[in-house]
Amino acid sequence: MHEQVKLYSETTNHQGKLEKYYCVRVSMIREILAYLYAILIVGILESSASFMIRYTNDLQTIVGRGKNLEQQNQVERNRCSLTTSYRLRDTHTSSKMLLPQDMMAAQSKMLYQMNKYYGERVQARMGQVQKTIREVCKVVQEVLKEVEVQEPRFISSLTECNGRYEGLEVISPGEFEVVLYLNQMGVFNFVDDGSLPGCAVLKLSDGRKRSMSLWTLVAQACDKCAYRDSVKMIADTTEVKLRIRERYVVQITPAFKCAGLWPRSASHWPIAHIPWPHPNIVAEVKTEGFDMLSKECIGLQGKQSAMEGDAWALSFIDAENRLLQGGSRKRCLSILKTLRDRHLDLPGNPVTSYHMKTLLLYECEKHPHEAEWDEICIADRINGILLQLISCLQCRRCPHYFLPNLDLFKGKSPSGLENAAKQVWRLTRELLTNSRALEKL
Repeated sequence: MHEQVKLYSETTNHQGKLEKYYCVRVSMIREILAYLYAILIVGILESSASFMIRYTNDLQTIVGRGKNLEQQNQVERNRCSLTTSYRLRDTHTSSKMLLPQDMMAAQSKMLYQMNKYYGERVQARMGQVQKTIREVCKVVQEVLKEVEVQEPRFISSLTECNGRYEGLEVISPGEFEVVLYLNQMGVFNFVDDGSLPGCAVLKLSDGRKRSMSLWTLVAQACDKCAYRDSVKMIADTTEVKLRIRERYVVQITPAFKCAGLWPRSASHWPIAHIPWPHPNIVAEVKTEGFDMLSKECIGLQGKQSAMEGDAWALSFIDAENRLLQGGSRKRCLSILKTLRDRHLDLPGNPVTSYHMKTLLLYECEKHPHEAEWDEICIADRINGILLQLISCLQCRRCPHYFLPNLDLFKGKSPSGLENAAKQVWRLTRELLTNSRALEKL
């Protein structure tokens, strides 16, 4: 009886390792198909005869890896059959023989490269950003303290905890946003009928304007604070922006927190047939709600509406951050942000960190199982996201994750998007065809 239980346990272990092997193989097939698709959509970017020669060679490299996997798969099926019968005689045979050594070596090398890149490039970026945040927040806190004294209805989202600041959204290494929540709002009318993509109409009962004279309050606070020589208001904008030490820009945005509510324009989420995220997380996200920001909305560019003056932008920052918890999702996002800052910081800012974050959320739907977000899978996930980005840039459309009618590329120049597509393709091509690409990225 003891031998039967042991045999069953080791046979189950065989099956688990084979399933993991087949998952990796399926992932490689998806990579090949995605590469083929990317060639089709990017082919128009280059008209020279060298295009087909170079990309055919690249494809042969990847397809060769796929053929090797197919051969290894057949060997494994034969080996599995022999090993199973052999285990009837000796249950102590190592189960590691079920995984091809070449595949395990390749995965180990890629994991090593990713971890090295994260330790050297990504953490260096994160350290520099944290240093900048500390420098910026000291100034912004002084300004906002004075604003809150003058107008108690404003409550800053900026808090310090154990030397780290929370409530500051990093737009880029030199651009940030702080939210000022509005308290004592009283009665208000909230209209979310989808007529203004990415926005909802908020009308306050006492007829207060959405700016709440914040621009004036912040300007006065800048003149009074201890850092008045280091901070200036940016005058040529309708939004409240500070320039700190002539190097950093901080936008201060009035907001209203809609806890326990979920907008009608995002009612389609989550998609029914996709097993991610877990229903418990969905319930948590919807209970937390969303924010409404008094700022220019992408969806209103080029539009004229009678309600435009009362339109507030919908923000799901907290919901997005909650969804990216677990597995290596946040690690993946940090790597993508680093790649973006080092290689895709282009004129006109066609590709932002928020675009990367949005495509990462879509990738979570495409790969809903937690096993697909292990450290060893990060390279596949990053390649998939970059291929998605190329497709979006070519189609000149990047739908918001929660609000698919809102195009995050709206207002971007076609030439800027085309140039970005070329640059992303060069980056992706290097990652797909060179196993040591991260060493020089």
